[in-house]
Amino acid sequence: MSPQSPPANASDASLLTDSQAIERIFQHIDKRTTDVGTTVWREPVEHYFDQARFDAECALIRKLPSAFCPSSALPEAGSYIARSAAGRPLLVVRGVDGKVRAFLNACRHRGMQVAAGSGCARAFSCPYHAWTYGLDGKLKGIPGQQGFPDLDRDQHGLVAVSAIEAGGIVYIQQEGDMATEPPPHTLNYFSRDQRIFDQRELTDAANWKLLYETLMEGYHIKSLHQESFYPYGFDNLNLVETFGPHSRVIYPFQRIEELRSMNPLQRKLSGVVTAVYMLFPNASISVLSKHTNLVILEPVSPTESQWIIYSLINEPDDGLSISIEDAQRDAQFVNDSGQEEDRAAAAAIQETLASGANSHLTFGHFEKAIVHFHQQLAQALD
Repeated sequence: MSPQSPPANASDASLLTDSQAIERIFQHIDKRTTDVGTTVWREPVEHYFDQARFDAECALIRKLPSAFCPSSALPEAGSYIARSAAGRPLLVVRGVDGKVRAFLNACRHRGMQVAAGSGCARAFSCPYHAWTYGLDGKLKGIPGQQGFPDLDRDQHGLVAVSAIEAGGIVYIQQEGDMATEPPPHTLNYFSRDQRIFDQRELTDAANWKLLYETLMEGYHIKSLHQESFYPYGFDNLNLVETFGPHSRVIYPFQRIEELRSMNPLQRKLSGVVTAVYMLFPNASISVLSKHTNLVILEPVSPTESQWIIYSLINEPDDGLSISIEDAQRDAQFVNDSGQEEDRAAAAAIQETLASGANSHLTFGHFEKAIVHFHQQLAQALD
């Protein structure tokens, strides 16, 4: 099932079905309206460059179940990914039993990272002194064992952090333990073997929240994306739904008009909208016609952020396969136009924030999903 519509076994039933969403979009087109919120939110500008605030946000992310990668990025036993998340180096690996485990990427001898990048391995050997760890994190070998006569191997495995797979996504919680059940409000976004055709890492000179905010509203589509997204879409027309701390923002294409003559129960969102799921605290899923992006926005410093982007080929409802060439063309439309414009805008905003021009940033009724995000963030930090 396309992740644009809520799966039948979703843990939250508040999202509109395809036919309901399409009918609401048609109402907005006919009335020249859009979904709106009821709250104006004013976010202090120092929250985008203050070190203490940044540290508190990273500490919060480490305490919450946070998306790390698609399940299909770890396809077999020994598959691993090593990267920093919320300021800490992590090693995430699929074990011989098929279970995904996560560890702090630090040797228990002198703290060297035992893995880098991604790949497939039978064990992890520290490049500093060759202490070796199994896929389960257990300490397996110490060169010159006699130099550590009192060391208990059972107490010197890699330090584990909580990990779970749900809806085709690997979630990590660095502090505290997740329950054995999936995180609340989880949907079935991906299948375990859904094909990844591209993976990118980008760095921007902007606070992670500024970049995150660009994904949550269509109020800027006509002005910022005049020659990229706007010719194919509408001016300030969105559906905005919230579920738990998360949200879904739907951006319709003009070709949705082709569905007006169809039986409402047979209408599908796939191919006629972009659906963006904001997964609190710092991830998103953008579903387009031929591909889906899982994006994790990693805070690096108060004024620098890293995008971790996985692009997957969609599995259409009609059973017809999508070629990698079609998925790549679909992705190029996003990557080479609108996304670049959003990134540049966020970086430009970052440059002004410490100038004193504004004491706060204002988010109005057209920016309902952003208001919801900041409400959830403030509540969690409090």
